[in-house]
Amino acid sequence: MLRLSLLALALATVMLLADLPLAGVPAFAREAPILLVAHPDVNTRQLKRDTIRAIFAMRQRTWPDGQAVRVFVLDNNHPVHARFAKEQLAVYPHQLQLAWDRMVFSGTGQAPDRVRNQAEMRERIAATPGALGYLEREYLDDRVQVISME
Repeated sequence: MLRLSLLALALATVMLLADLPLAGVPAFAREAPILLVAHPDVNTRQLKRDTIRAIFAMRQRTWPDGQAVRVFVLDNNHPVHARFAKEQLAVYPHQLQLAWDRMVFSGTGQAPDRVRNQAEMRERIAATPGALGYLEREYLDDRVQVISME
């Protein structure tokens, strides 16, 4: 039994050193976490998942304190957007797009602002009061604040 455990440990070590994916570990678990970020003047520090979903679906247009929220997203085909939608919002990107299109075409709302990449996302959030978006950890700096999710 001990010999089998040592063999499994050795195999896992070789796979990690060779940068091979580990069997049984989902791909998203090996990727950098995607964090919810906001303009530094936003007073809210934590949001419930349902509130986040409502904001990104453009059904809720204000922060809990009443300040207007301005949502920024990456393109539907961007891998970070796809991961954020699936992992954090539990929806597919095309489902979000359908909701946004319905609101725009019916005249009841608008779609979020699109950005080209995470660097632009950070810049736009830092410069826009009430802004909300998402970034991988490597794109964080002191110009944006992380909003935790309950």
